[in-house]
Amino acid sequence: MMFATTFPPLFEEVSPACAADDPGTVSLPDTETATRLDRVWNVIVWDDPINLMSYVVYVFQKVFGMSEQLATRHMIEVHKAGKSILTSCEREKAELFVSRLHRYGLQATLEKQTG
Repeated sequence: MMFATTFPPLFEEVSPACAADDPGTVSLPDTETATRLDRVWNVIVWDDPINLMSYVVYVFQKVFGMSEQLATRHMIEVHKAGKSILTSCEREKAELFVSRLHRYGLQATLEKQTG
């Protein structure tokens, strides 16, 4: 015996322009205000004695889509100063970048941007 069951969709797309009094709609927070309130985070990569400079350049190009010239500039900054801020973005995206850098074997952290 087979049962025919229909399940509601897991996620419904809701337009921010929907009126709050429409049945079945959800009010979304003002994303502009939420973004302004959320701090910007820096993705920092740290120097290590393990990875080759050419490999670090390669990783920067793969993870961030940097040109070879820009990736080399960041690699030299890491080598000379001990660290480099690779990008600044919202926390969730920054966490993703740090995770990807870790998967490539680089030491990376997040830091709240001040000011």
